[in-house]
Amino acid sequence: MTKIVSRFAPSPTGYLHIGGARTALFSWLLARAAGGEFRLRIEDTDRERSTQEATDAIIDSMKWLGLEHDGEIVFQSARADRHNEVIDRLIESGHAYYCRCSKEDVDAMREKAMKEGRKPKYDSTCREKGLTEGVVRLKAPQDGATGFDDMVKGFISVENSEMDDMILRRTDGTPTYNLAVVVDDHDMGVNHVLRGDDHVNNTPRQILIYKALGWDIPRFGHVPMILGPDKKKLSKRHGALSVMEYEKMGYLPEAVTNYLARLGWSHGDQELFTMEEMVKLFSTDNLGNSPSVFDLTKFEWVNGQYMQKADPERLAGLLCDFLAREVGEEEAGAVSKADFARIAPLLQPRAKSILDMLEQSRPFIVDAPFLPYDEAAVKKFLTDETKPLLEDIADRIEALAEFTEQSLEDLHRGFLEEKDIKFKVIAQPIRVAIVGKTQSPGLFETMMVLGKEQTLARMRRAVEL
Repeated sequence: MTKIVSRFAPSPTGYLHIGGARTALFSWLLARAAGGEFRLRIEDTDRERSTQEATDAIIDSMKWLGLEHDGEIVFQSARADRHNEVIDRLIESGHAYYCRCSKEDVDAMREKAMKEGRKPKYDSTCREKGLTEGVVRLKAPQDGATGFDDMVKGFISVENSEMDDMILRRTDGTPTYNLAVVVDDHDMGVNHVLRGDDHVNNTPRQILIYKALGWDIPRFGHVPMILGPDKKKLSKRHGALSVMEYEKMGYLPEAVTNYLARLGWSHGDQELFTMEEMVKLFSTDNLGNSPSVFDLTKFEWVNGQYMQKADPERLAGLLCDFLAREVGEEEAGAVSKADFARIAPLLQPRAKSILDMLEQSRPFIVDAPFLPYDEAAVKKFLTDETKPLLEDIADRIEALAEFTEQSLEDLHRGFLEEKDIKFKVIAQPIRVAIVGKTQSPGLFETMMVLGKEQTLARMRRAVEL
């Protein structure tokens, strides 16, 4: 059985956005599920729009997502000589020819065809003239049909009369996209091409080039696009951001790949998959043929699930990194990874992202004198009635021989019984006192993470408010 070799071939005219990342993921899974190879090619032949910054960002995005490639990265711009060598071979074999028709000439041909009710296309005027200069066109078959069994969409066929003799090489000597892609895929040993369905129309044309060269034709598959919640083309407001923007927003790469996989692929009703599970279960038979909708709420839910399961040590490291980005290495150094490792388990159940967790951790990483307070919460809960209660509880905490979650729970239970009051009478005042707002994890868990000294310092300060 032939080993599956797939590829991802982005153009570095922009960053890798979420739709391209999904295509890369499916191509990677296709190869890995079969124990094959996954290759990466940078199609950087557009010299005016391609940038090194975009190239670096694409490579960084692939690494962050865990989509490692096999072999060296192929840069299409370095292969122009090989492309032209193949074009010359097509001319010599009679499968391509020179054409001197200008753009205006071709436009006139298309306009005439439209007036006569025919498909607008180049009319092969120079096909048999035996010219020796100009653009180079493929001498495509003029009857019959070109079809292929799409791995996603099923059988697709196009009448050859619907396709014109496409240009393979421009007058400036540069090869065209369809020719370069065929040559590169052949030379890289690619035999399975999974890509976006915006390439469906290119596939019959590329097959004609394969046939003219006598090369094996890969299997092709085209995945539908991703739409926004309004069922329109995915835009930035929907979530069509570059992959590394999701990293900057504090999402976990495994959550991104999981969510992207479920946009067009399924395995029963299962929602959460590790990469290992996806590799084991992936099949093009389970790829959908309809556009998928990017739902930011669902995506955040998926990321939240991974946040809950993540190793607190790993989250602590990420929190350190994000804090350093925000305030600088020196200032961030005041909070250690160990500090965050204590805080993370407390916040994991509700955090949607690393940024969200960092925001929730702020009350834990400042000293008592610098704790910010929600003014409305202070006005409502730190009152003349609650002041003596807070003072009394603080005195009792200070007197504790052992500062444990159980001792704190016993202390407060005894206090409530003695005062004959409900827990809600003191819960919010204590919460505002120790974290500055009305939302926090469990009170006793929070106190344990803060420690006895910080808990007391904050309660004493709240009493002064």
